[in-house]
Order: sequence, then structure tokens, then C-alpha cells
Amino acid sequence: MAGIQGYNGWRWIFIIEGLATVAVAIAGKFLIVDWPETSRFLTSEERALILQRTNQDTEEVKMDRLDKRSGRRILMDWKIYAGTIMYFGVVNTGYGTSFFTPTILKQLGWTAVRAQLLSIPIYIAASIATLIAAFCSDRLRHRYAFTMMGICLATVGYVVLLAQTNVPVVARYIAVYLITAGGYITQPVCLAWLNNNLGGHYKRSIGTAMQIGFGNLGGIVASNVFVTTQAPKFPLGFGVSLGLLWLCGLASTAFLVGLWMENRRRDRGKRDKRYNLPPSELENLGDDHPRFRFVL
Repeated sequence: MAGIQGYNGWRWIFIIEGLATVAVAIAGKFLIVDWPETSRFLTSEERALILQRTNQDTEEVKMDRLDKRSGRRILMDWKIYAGTIMYFGVVNTGYGTSFFTPTILKQLGWTAVRAQLLSIPIYIAASIATLIAAFCSDRLRHRYAFTMMGICLATVGYVVLLAQTNVPVVARYIAVYLITAGGYITQPVCLAWLNNNLGGHYKRSIGTAMQIGFGNLGGIVASNVFVTTQAPKFPLGFGVSLGLLWLCGLASTAFLVGLWMENRRRDRGKRDKRYNLPPSELENLGDDHPRFRFVL
């Protein structure tokens, strides 16, 4: 399609993909149901089962009404901001791999086209690692260890690439596998972890939007630290990415400690005074409800 309407081929790729995204989004407005209760394709038994599982997952807490009090609770919740920092730190790695992977592969003596082609196994391996981590994390109902596991894997890869003048090219290739797999493991766990600890539809939707919206600023960082004149060593890019990765690690650790301490307070009855709130406010507390326990 190069030359059609005066546009280069790469521009048409973005135009077509963008139009497809817009079309699916418009269709989704009409095809995706808002709540299980309003779905038309589910039987009454299936709706009841979905609601039962949802209630079990959220400790039966709700925030189905967005008013001044609930809005204040959402915007003043430290967990949302900690989750955003976590995501900001790791998403830089997710974007960064697309900048340096082809360069590392071309160092193996391959052409640009072959280097792009042989980057596919890296993402396949990372996807498999992500699925295994997701399955284990859900079975154990634990997030922190898997977040740190991905960070540690990617750290090893970054250290190898920062010292790449002293290591063989094959080691650099393996390092790309570690970085990609580590980022792929940690990034979705950060998203799920915050989501697990936000109770109520409104709080979960607003909190998730803030985490992804502001956290994706890490992609802007990635696009500016991998300077082409520094290829293939990219000392600035690898150094900043490693630092941001451990920013994610520190935020994750603070998140874990904060949740653990809050669970202990609730186990000791330190939040039971909230039961004295007016019924209309008590039933709209979300994860601030004394009965809610946070996932570690």
C-alpha cells in the first residue's frame, strides 16, 4: 500500500490498525454487557453462579454508588497510587524490549528481517512464563512473590546487557529472554494485584483506569532513554530501565507491608467502628469495609 494517497506503507499499518480498534470499541459499546444481572445471553442459573463467584472474590463488599463520600475514598486511597508506581516502573521494560531486541539479534550476524523474525520465540517464551505465573499466583492466591520473581529475572538480564562488552553475544540473547519474561510476569501481576484489593465496581474501574493511564507514562520514558547513538550498548536505556524496575520492586514491597498491616488491624477489630456508620454509607464502603481482607 506504499504510495496510496501519498502515504508510506508504515503509515497505512497504523491507520488500518487504528481504524480496527475504533470499530471494535464502537461495537463493544453495544455488545458488552454492563453487569451480569443485565446480560441477556446468560440463564438465571449462570447469572447466579457468576454473582456468587464475584461475591466470594470481593468478600461481598460493594461500592455501587458514586457520591461525594465514595469519590473521596477513591481519590485518597494510597493503594491506587502505590499500584500506579508499581506499573510505571515495570511498563518501561515492556516498551523497552521492542527498542533493543532487534539490535541484540542483529549482533548475532542476522539481517534486520531475520532478526525481527527470530524475536518471535522470545515473546512466545515470555507468554508461556506469564501463563504459568498467572496460574500459580491464582492457585496460591498470592501476588508479591511473583512480582518480585519477574523483577529478579529481568534484573539478571539487565546486568548482563550493561556488561555486554565482557560477555558473548549468545549470553546477551539469553538476557533478552530473561528481561522479556520478567517484565511479562510482573506487569500483569501488578494490574491484577491492585484490582484484587479494590472493592466495589466504581472504585475498581476508577482505580484501574488511573493505574493504567498514569502508569503508561513509563512508555514515554522508554522511548526517550534508548538513544540510537548509544546502540548497541544503550547504557542509559538499560540503566534507567533497571532503576525503574526496582522502583516497581520497592513500591510492591511497600504495597505488601501496607496490606499486611491493614489486615492485622482488621483482624484485631481496629476498623469495627465503621459498623456504626449509617447503613447507606456502610454498604458503599468498598474495600474499606471491616470485613474485607486484602490479597498479599
